[in-house]
Amino acid sequence: MMRALWTAGTGMTAQQFNVDVISNNLANVNTIGYKKERVEFKDALYETLDRAYILEGTGRPTNLQVGHGTIVNATVKDHSAGNYEKTDNPLDLAIEGEGFFAVLGPRGEVAYTRDGSFKISVSDEGSKLTTSDGYSVLDDSGNEIILNDVDISKLIVSESGELSYIDTDGNVINLGQTIGVVKFPNRYGLESIGKNLYASTSASGAAVPDSELGEKSVINQGYLEMSNVQVVEEMVKLIVAQRAYEISSKAIQTSDDMLQIANNLKR
Repeated sequence: MMRALWTAGTGMTAQQFNVDVISNNLANVNTIGYKKERVEFKDALYETLDRAYILEGTGRPTNLQVGHGTIVNATVKDHSAGNYEKTDNPLDLAIEGEGFFAVLGPRGEVAYTRDGSFKISVSDEGSKLTTSDGYSVLDDSGNEIILNDVDISKLIVSESGELSYIDTDGNVINLGQTIGVVKFPNRYGLESIGKNLYASTSASGAAVPDSELGEKSVINQGYLEMSNVQVVEEMVKLIVAQRAYEISSKAIQTSDDMLQIANNLKR
């Protein structure tokens, strides 16, 4: 009965973590470029009371084992595309494909994002293309993108990320820079670091140019990729997690009642 108490306790702990992840998904339903997460579980250690064996045609054909509950194994990002929302803002960019934008992170490291709601930040170097937090967007050579003397309303971003603009005479002027889009051998190994940013890890592998891995991504100017969270789906998962939590708590109550009965046998 004591085993049942601890086993049911692992179930409650696991479902609490599951609810935490679902709550984070729901909280980010309107976050640009957010990718929903799901929790994976695995069963815990087993106690083997009797092993299966066959000896001279007789024996036990199956094991006699009892488990000790569940363990949270991993949280997995669902990198399926979200809905694309038309904004007509020339600085809003959405990636169609598996690529990521490269930006200069808060500590000078390179980070990666699917959030293409870019802005113009004025600095000593000039007008730079940045994220909403002021992190510089990098080109395909790892350099900051400078847009001096460019009428942003006339900015053109091609599907491959090449930057140009239309001057006062109606001529298309190439800026000589291309927005950097990269991919990873294992994008599920990326580490979320907040502010819509990811960091590469040994599990994700190093970033490689978009054109060198898989099908080439396409940049859509004037669009944003929204969160891929489906509210109805997450609400169903929330109900299932709540019911599983209740069942585990019921198992603890039942075990406690059985212990109480055993303690009262002498009375």
